[in-house]
Amino acid sequence: MTTVIIAVIVSFILAFIIGILLGFFKKIFAVPVDAKAKMVRDVLPGANCGACGYPGCDGFAAACAAGQAPADGCAAGGVKTAQAVAKVLGVKVDAEDHVVVLACRGCKDNCVPRGFYNGVKSCAAAHQAVNGTKMCQWGCVGFGDCVEACKFDALSMGDDGLPHVNTQKCTGCGMCIKTCPMHLFFKVPVSRKGAVALCSNRNENKAMVLKTCKAGCIKCGKCERNCEKGAIKVTNGIPVVNYALCNSCGKCVEGCPTHVLALVENII
Repeated sequence: MTTVIIAVIVSFILAFIIGILLGFFKKIFAVPVDAKAKMVRDVLPGANCGACGYPGCDGFAAACAAGQAPADGCAAGGVKTAQAVAKVLGVKVDAEDHVVVLACRGCKDNCVPRGFYNGVKSCAAAHQAVNGTKMCQWGCVGFGDCVEACKFDALSMGDDGLPHVNTQKCTGCGMCIKTCPMHLFFKVPVSRKGAVALCSNRNENKAMVLKTCKAGCIKCGKCERNCEKGAIKVTNGIPVVNYALCNSCGKCVEGCPTHVLALVENII
């Protein structure tokens, strides 16, 4: 019994001494905290999504305080966060909220499958192994790597085999853009109006486009001819819109034979 009591007393003494030493060394080796970085960190959303290009919110806050990152670099936080960070840093920003759009309509009903894929169920793996799962080499692979990458539950795979964007939840962080091996996502400001092409098929062969996807751009040029403002040009096989000229009249949308074009204000 005496041995147990002595062991307990010694343990308490050792614990006390170790506690004092830890407190001492904590002061000796303490890393100074940048007050400005802490203030920036306090106004960030805390998603730690990495979309800013830094290792989480702490890394971004430190970079902002050091003048190495822009005040509007937190895409996940949107305009409010950008303004809050700018206030801490004493700068001005002209930020705008964004959402992402998928430039592909190659769903199960529209796009011909390449065959039965029996590999790793990953868009990146399928793209690297067999150049995708569809006859259209620009089409969505459909395994949902983008859904897994989204930190805000703004993407979901539909029964049609395509990812669908919930624009109410999307922060425009861009993680899906970085993740998609086919580069099918792009950002648009939430205030944008005008036509947008929902296709990435750059094949100039009209017959081949129709053979591989019923919803692909066939490069007919009808959108160019219908636009009275000259705001749309087929460039590298895809209709590209000059939003400084586009008045959102919708004539290119109405005239597109494969319904590739849509008014962006109607889809976000």
